[in-house]
Amino acid sequence: MEQQPILASNRSLRGVAIAGTVVALLGLSIPFTWTSHDDASGEPFTAPFVEPVAAHESTLGEQAGADAACVADAKPAADFTLPSLDGTQVKLSSFRGKVVLLNFWATWCGPCKAEIPAFVELQQQYKNDLVVVGLSVDDPADKAKAFADQYKVNYPIVLGLGHDEIQDAYGPIYGIPASFLISRDGKVCKRHLGLAPKAQFEREIKALL
Repeated sequence: MEQQPILASNRSLRGVAIAGTVVALLGLSIPFTWTSHDDASGEPFTAPFVEPVAAHESTLGEQAGADAACVADAKPAADFTLPSLDGTQVKLSSFRGKVVLLNFWATWCGPCKAEIPAFVELQQQYKNDLVVVGLSVDDPADKAKAFADQYKVNYPIVLGLGHDEIQDAYGPIYGIPASFLISRDGKVCKRHLGLAPKAQFEREIKALL
């Protein structure tokens, strides 16, 4: 039987998120591989660890351009239209003209929860020039809404359940959280696979303003 990609398995994503919580607590500075067991089959699976910030790619281009706001050959962000928590359809390209921080997350993901207060603060600080978009990868609307209410989320959350093709378009994404900084003209300039501090996001946002 052909092996399924890791993003096709919620269990794998959950394993990566659990591992990310460990790295946040222990303060590890290098990525490694975490092995657990599939609850249904008992077979072990191996998932790439969520990368700490020191290992993040600063750009999607060559490392030589790491200090630039956006590399010259940055690719256009894959557009999508998804339902929001209030049932309206949100189209990513409708935010053209503002910097977009696109965050792939889930309610069961510990490291994702750790980042959200910073996103709420950034949205408030830069509300005229920035839109944070939270893409819940597999939560039903009621669960995502309860979470958003609890965390006082002040930015749009869209529901990606059943839309793995969007993750593929921004991939490879080996786990969540995964965040992408998109310029005013719709190009993907920065990406973070795993936790990153508010200060780093803020530097990158300000460079794109």
